[in-house]
Amino acid sequence: MKNLRTVITTALVIALSSLGLSAAAAADSTATRCAATPGAAAPAPRAAAAQPVTVWLAGDSTMANPGSARCPVGWGSQFDALFNADVTVRNQAVGGRSIQTWLYEGNVSGTKGSDGECRLTSTTYSSRWQAMLNASTGMKAGDYLFIQFGINDSSSTCPRHVGPARYQQLMTTMVQAALARGAHPVLLTPVAAITCSGSTATKNRGFVNETFAVGSATRAPVVDLQSLSVSLYNNLRFCPHDGDFGSGPVGAFFCDDRTHFETYGAQRVAGLVAGDVRRQNLALAAYLR
Repeated sequence: MKNLRTVITTALVIALSSLGLSAAAAADSTATRCAATPGAAAPAPRAAAAQPVTVWLAGDSTMANPGSARCPVGWGSQFDALFNADVTVRNQAVGGRSIQTWLYEGNVSGTKGSDGECRLTSTTYSSRWQAMLNASTGMKAGDYLFIQFGINDSSSTCPRHVGPARYQQLMTTMVQAALARGAHPVLLTPVAAITCSGSTATKNRGFVNETFAVGSATRAPVVDLQSLSVSLYNNLRFCPHDGDFGSGPVGAFFCDDRTHFETYGAQRVAGLVAGDVRRQNLALAAYLR
């Protein structure tokens, strides 16, 4: 009997010891969890508000804001609607301008020099470019500068004529000015007019290689708007075309000159640019609606 009591006593001691260890382990585990995730922990901070961005546009009539007439409407005038409220679009495109006459308004002569380029009577920049360069009110860090020329530049006569090397030089100047201010330049090849070869819309703009060369040299992204627009014209089956711009899908897209846009056409071209901003995953894409 004495041995039986000893056995029972020993078993109880072992059981109680085991229970005590389990309880201690559970207590330690609970304490560890409480220390890792205290009940009084502060809520996660809210994400910082998006930094307001200004998108500056420099170009010609295919980009410019419309005048009093219904047509033309530049695609730049429809760009703002594609972004949220944190983006402001400042459209400084002007009809009839080459890259040189846009930069040096009133200071490009009607005669060419020995290098074949239109002579400058002064190297003073236009008021619009000076305003964009202004340290207080112009381009700032985080802004964007979209540059699209190459249509009027192909003129053979001054003051609009610009040769390929000069075009590349002036575009590089604009890109470097943006970069120096912490802004992001975006280059565009010129949007295409509507020309057909049978049932196919064709490319018809110059200065494409020069635009890509500047992009490569400065690491600025390039939106190939000529290719994008021609692809759109083909998708919309604008060709063959009988030259009637007063009716039908071509008339709803273009003014009566094959080049400039009605409001609908401007909206579609603005959408092409925004779509490529998204495709290239530019930081600006985060602000698109």
